[in-house]
Amino acid sequence: MTAHLRATGVGLCVPHYVQRARNHKSWFGTLLGASTARPERVFRTILEDVSFEATEGDRVALIGRNGAGKSSLLRVLTGAYPPTTGRLEVEGRRQALLNISLGFSGEATVEENILLRGTAMGLPADRIRELTRDILEFSGLNDAAQHRLRTLSAGQRMRLGFAVSTAAEGDIMLLDEWLGAGDMQFIRKARARMNDRVKGSRIVILATHNLEIARRVCNKGVVLENGRVAFAGGVIESILEYRKLCR
Repeated sequence: MTAHLRATGVGLCVPHYVQRARNHKSWFGTLLGASTARPERVFRTILEDVSFEATEGDRVALIGRNGAGKSSLLRVLTGAYPPTTGRLEVEGRRQALLNISLGFSGEATVEENILLRGTAMGLPADRIRELTRDILEFSGLNDAAQHRLRTLSAGQRMRLGFAVSTAAEGDIMLLDEWLGAGDMQFIRKARARMNDRVKGSRIVILATHNLEIARRVCNKGVVLENGRVAFAGGVIESILEYRKLCR
């Protein structure tokens, strides 16, 4: 079976809560109003009529300014957000490197968190157990396997999250930016693994602000502006169109 991903007229509308502006004559009135007023639910359109296609061998850069909808679109593509309108067709197993702390519990041990995170990724328990030794080795946490996650430093938790997220290869890899945090030794190791996973994936979708990485890694581009597709085509043409938007 070949890998394939197609978004047709995809839209995403999400609820959020707002307080209406009020005028108060005193500090007490302001405090009382804030504690008793009921927020109003309104709906905001994040994505609208997004259509593009990725087939076997494609590396697609999602390009756009902050707030353009890149991360939201990635979450729709992973299945985390069901589209409000339109249709998403996916063939192949998806691997997402978005929120590397997803599925973690501070009260569970490192080894238990590997199982929790792996389960959140959709991996069967037997496969997670097979990968556990490699994950501990890659993250440098062999000696901390039975420590509670909350006792680890932020850097150690980041290494664990990355190691689990990239332990298994998928047909379709979805990335939100490129790794750029952590100590230099781990960054070198992590970048080597990222390159290996990108090469081994049938389709890669990468949301990035780094146009040089987009040019070097991808062959196609989708430019987003205000939640809509402003341009879709070759990556060089997409970069040129994005630069026009930023003038």
